[in-house]
Amino acid sequence: MSERTSRLPFKLSLYGLLLLDVANACAATPTIQGESGYINMPSAWVEADGTTSLGIGHDQPYTPVWLSATLLPFLQMVARYESISGIAGFTNVSGAYGSNYGRYKDKQVGLKLRLFDETESLPALSFGSNDIQGTRLFKGEYLVASKSFGTTRNVEASVGYGRTRPNGLFAGMRWAPVATPGWAVVAEYDANDYKHDFRANETGADSRRKGPAVGLEYRWGWLGAQVARQRDHFSFNTYLSIPFAEREFVPKVYEPAPFNPKDAPARVSADEWQKNGVHGTELAQALVKQDFRNVRVELDATTLKLVLTNNRISNLGRAVGRAVRTALAFAPEGTEKIEVTYTKLEQPIATYEFRDLQRLSDYLTGLVARDEFLQSVSVRYAQPSDTIGDDLGLIAAVRDQDDGLSMQMGREGNLVQVASEDKEANRFRLVPKMSFFFNDPSGFLRYEFWGDATYDRRLADSLYLNSDLKLTALQNVTGVTQPSNSLLPHVRTDIADYKRGGRIKLNRLLLNKYAMLDERVYARISGGLYEEMFRGVGGQVLYLPKDSRWATDLTADALQQRGVKGWFDQRDYRTVSALAALHYKLPYDVTATARVGRFLAKDDGVRLEFKRRFPSGVEIGAWYSHTNGKDITNPGTPEKPYNDKGVFLSVPLNIMLPADSQNTASVALSPWTRDVGQMVSSPGDLYDLMEQPRRDMTSYDGLGNFAERRDEQSLPAVNPPAHPMTNPWPEFRWRLEQSMSTTPTLPQWAKRTMLGGGAVLASALLDKPVDNFMKRHADASLVRDWGKVGKAAPVVFAGAAGAALLFGDARAENVGFIALESMIAAGAVSIAAKRVVGRARPDEELGQFSTARNRSNASFPSNHSTVAFAAITPFAQEYDAPWLYGVAAAGTLGRTAGREHWVSDVVAGGVLGYAIGGWLWRAQSQDRRSSFAVSPGPRSIAMAWRGDY
Repeated sequence: MSERTSRLPFKLSLYGLLLLDVANACAATPTIQGESGYINMPSAWVEADGTTSLGIGHDQPYTPVWLSATLLPFLQMVARYESISGIAGFTNVSGAYGSNYGRYKDKQVGLKLRLFDETESLPALSFGSNDIQGTRLFKGEYLVASKSFGTTRNVEASVGYGRTRPNGLFAGMRWAPVATPGWAVVAEYDANDYKHDFRANETGADSRRKGPAVGLEYRWGWLGAQVARQRDHFSFNTYLSIPFAEREFVPKVYEPAPFNPKDAPARVSADEWQKNGVHGTELAQALVKQDFRNVRVELDATTLKLVLTNNRISNLGRAVGRAVRTALAFAPEGTEKIEVTYTKLEQPIATYEFRDLQRLSDYLTGLVARDEFLQSVSVRYAQPSDTIGDDLGLIAAVRDQDDGLSMQMGREGNLVQVASEDKEANRFRLVPKMSFFFNDPSGFLRYEFWGDATYDRRLADSLYLNSDLKLTALQNVTGVTQPSNSLLPHVRTDIADYKRGGRIKLNRLLLNKYAMLDERVYARISGGLYEEMFRGVGGQVLYLPKDSRWATDLTADALQQRGVKGWFDQRDYRTVSALAALHYKLPYDVTATARVGRFLAKDDGVRLEFKRRFPSGVEIGAWYSHTNGKDITNPGTPEKPYNDKGVFLSVPLNIMLPADSQNTASVALSPWTRDVGQMVSSPGDLYDLMEQPRRDMTSYDGLGNFAERRDEQSLPAVNPPAHPMTNPWPEFRWRLEQSMSTTPTLPQWAKRTMLGGGAVLASALLDKPVDNFMKRHADASLVRDWGKVGKAAPVVFAGAAGAALLFGDARAENVGFIALESMIAAGAVSIAAKRVVGRARPDEELGQFSTARNRSNASFPSNHSTVAFAAITPFAQEYDAPWLYGVAAAGTLGRTAGREHWVSDVVAGGVLGYAIGGWLWRAQSQDRRSSFAVSPGPRSIAMAWRGDY
């Protein structure tokens, strides 16, 4: 499978590297494989929240390149790309396809979950799993405990037990002498059973044995290195660790100062302001000089209104603060209120109302406290009526700033660029860019370097022309010669043909019209060349509810595949892509997105995306799609088709630049020769456009770093504190105790068991007749569809429980949590019962009472029915809705339609799920002293257990 990184501008991340001695991260201790530990063995530690490390190690015959990230304070993920010496990646025949690929390479993903933190008396405890996806050549699980010692905690020791890799007991120790800062000595007992590794007899790994190893490591700033001695050879590991939990790494020494009121002209009366347009023009001119664009100014009686955007300042509150500081200096006499409406592409997002201008002035100069100032400020979602025109032609009278082309060094994160931008954000920019393509059999590394020329122009109100011209300077992607064997429409697998199409290409030429339909409802209509491979027409509608935890949008595009020349040629392939998306904010600033609909290759399905945003603004995320597109290209098979997936990293450049910037550098690692689950490049995604301003507006008081004073920096709105999840164990223990205290008595169990058993025995009379009927009508569309419903039923009910937990009120949250508890408990009992009973499924054709070939996949009871009834029962009883049982029964009986289960299996599962769901509901529904809550606080979001003891 081929991999790629997305287009990455040649950014000035060197700023951060030059200041290693300034920005100090928490010490990282990665192994050769990237997980925190010693040499090859893991420890129980996970690095500090937000720490991301990139490194390369070598331990003969393995050379891994790895990336590790602490995505949550208790969860570390590691991705490895490991080359194995001694064996070729493909048959190494001269002239054969794949002969230039080199040594064998394997992709791996692993995780480490910290179960318990270290205390004074107890060690930290973690569970880890290696190589959980893909070929699983290095799969393994382990449990490890770690403890630190000494007055300075400079000695640590670990002991653990692993299955497969590592295999058996292992241990590790680290000593960091206080007298030699940065240095440490490590030792371990390596429990890897190398002789059982993949093709170990060819790589030489079979000559390695378990045993001790020692190493010496050194840490300087973000950089670290280790050299270790194994039994008969040396190994090394070197890495770069970046603490993305920090807000920025470089001081803003080149940031322009806010507007100085001394530079404002003498104040005039409101009548004079209205009569002479020069006063509004001077205000607009001052704002344009501060990088504000699309500026509109209006004096409405005693209210001065501004509508504007800023494409450089990254924080909404800070941008509004600079705008209102300027407006305050220019406001005519008698002005009682200032309104600032912040926009993106002229679409109003947030409106700030300042009702007491004296208090505003006092806060900007530090004479009043924030709490007192907030009493005179309103922050709200903008409305269509907040927009104002430029009837007086104020913006036309503004003198252009930096209107001509200029060569810029180190601006916006680029080493060099040629750029021009005017007061209406009409912009030209020429920037060098590069792409890398990995893992193609024709050659491990493919690259492309080009010049990217973009031109964006405002044609009318909210109507924009966007274009992108590409001039390729150097590339070797044309060396990819193997034709695609994909059986799906070739929406992406012919990408190499497009790279060969021409050195100069028009990648994008679009008209985009934006509109605000109502408060918090936005729309976009687009037409033209979307990207390198597709053109078309389409649009998007976005809805932002007042509850800032979630948003939803719908995108639809009628598309035609472009030709490979990169101009106006075309291919015959046409499709309509339509995707509905739900975005939900979780704790730790995690965003979950689900997209459902039709993808580029006319495959229908769902794409799930998760991303974590750190205090620095860095985002790390992943996606996974599941569609009905049957991608059987290796490693996909007809029985288990391949599903599209990938990971990405987005870095805001303001954390590494000496001046604020909204620009980001993005890297994605994903298949570049796959057709399943693909999406067209968006002409301008509305959710991406609104996400950051909305986050700033709804966080705390919505003002952010408004006044840019030093005494503000400790405020949570300026530097938000961490909000770790509270320890759930005391409240969870209460739920367990409540459930156990209401366990049915023996006579109650006997009575209910007799009733349930009678129902199961009675339903067994229908086993043969129903199965014979389903067998005769197996090809009927109704039967097939019913089988699909039965398979999907527990997923649907689980989704309902999750929705109640996330979106509901206190009552629905509690019931949703009980439903999820019931599903887990009932599912565990059902799985155990399967192994005990071991009944054969109908499609095995062994008979009604025969033993299954695989007891773990036995027929009795039905897991789907068990989980569905366990999920639905708490809701049916809480809301007195017995009809829900009928819905569950009708759905789960679909398992008989596909001959996956007998009728009695489904009934038994329903009885089991009903019993456990009802028991837990009775135990936990009445006393709601404890409940799980995902809810917004005062302009923030939190996840916690609520308890009253």
